[in-house]
Amino acid sequence: MHIPTLIARKREGEELTSDEIRELIAGYAKDEVPDYQMSAFAMAVFFKGMTPREVAALTRAMMDSGDCFQYPADRPTVVDKHSTGGIGDKVSLILAPLVACAGCWVPMVSGRGLGITGGTLDKLESIPGFNVRVEMDEAVKQLQQMNVVMMGQTERFCPADKRLYSLRDVTGTVPSIPLITASIMSKKLAESLDRLVLDVKYGTGAFMQTQSDAEALAASMTAVGQQMGVEVFTILNPMSEPTGRTVGNALEVIEALECLEGGGPADLRDIVLELSMPISGKSRAELETLLDGGKPRELFDRIVIAQGGDPADLKKLGEIHRAPLIREVLAPTAGIVEAVDAGLVGQASLQLGAGRAKSNDGVDFSVGFDQLIKSGESVTSGTPLCRIHARNQADFEMAEAMILKAIRVAN
Repeated sequence: MHIPTLIARKREGEELTSDEIRELIAGYAKDEVPDYQMSAFAMAVFFKGMTPREVAALTRAMMDSGDCFQYPADRPTVVDKHSTGGIGDKVSLILAPLVACAGCWVPMVSGRGLGITGGTLDKLESIPGFNVRVEMDEAVKQLQQMNVVMMGQTERFCPADKRLYSLRDVTGTVPSIPLITASIMSKKLAESLDRLVLDVKYGTGAFMQTQSDAEALAASMTAVGQQMGVEVFTILNPMSEPTGRTVGNALEVIEALECLEGGGPADLRDIVLELSMPISGKSRAELETLLDGGKPRELFDRIVIAQGGDPADLKKLGEIHRAPLIREVLAPTAGIVEAVDAGLVGQASLQLGAGRAKSNDGVDFSVGFDQLIKSGESVTSGTPLCRIHARNQADFEMAEAMILKAIRVAN
């Protein structure tokens, strides 16, 4: 196959065959196709797009570049959830044990945060000793024991996607719906799922800024899932303000535990239940009873033990990761909170050190925000809008200025 000709055909908007796409991705995974040619291909796709058949072929090729989960024949229904990113989005920490308690297997392969959006793996690693580097055979054993595993992408799990994602990040081709679809769906379909729910975010704190873009991405991912025999549910959710009242790794784990114990913010609980219903096959009432009954919280402890942590640390996570400076931000005026801009809160969190600007950056588990005010709540002058957990005074002042800009109060 002559790669320059293939790139030129895609540049001109031609439809490539499934065999051509498969050979291209296989060659890239084996280092037979260099980065500069794959960059040119990605840019051609960025400008010319792909047909649904091409997107499905690209997804399958990236999935087939590595190993896929294999289960025994008598296994339960296998399900998962994927979010396209958000601020304060700790939903996976609650949903995985909840749906596992509903009788499904949940092989949750998650990612790390990049930019303003947080990552489930970073949150889990704020639990001392928690190991997200689980091999596939170990993951299947854990599924057989407790219905759930929460892990990262292994070296043999969609390696072509891992390489292509890094390339897209430095070549300006990240915001391409065909490439986003193939990246997300190749990893999820490599889990050999029966059902998948997609939490597609849009707004200031999401990658997709508009609802129309989110709808296009949801339709693209649904089409791929259907072509590959997986029941896909898509739910669009605005990310105009953070989910819950915390943003930051350890702080979000603490809030997730509150939800697993029957408490937590109403918006967080609502989205967990909304996303759990279609994949679990349970009603909202059944899931609420399960969540409040304590079994998902007990299962979370078992997950921690199985993956190298100590559940006793969960109760003192706030002390283990206590930031040097914790201080409230006070409302300058009285009124009703009209907006809490998720994008600005995410930027502030990133600058505090809770996120990463580059994929190889570290994260600070202790910093972020808690006790965040929500839209519709009333404040008086001097009412706390949130607490900032910062490394030093300069970081606090930076975050305070951004929070005061993010939270709009109508007099």
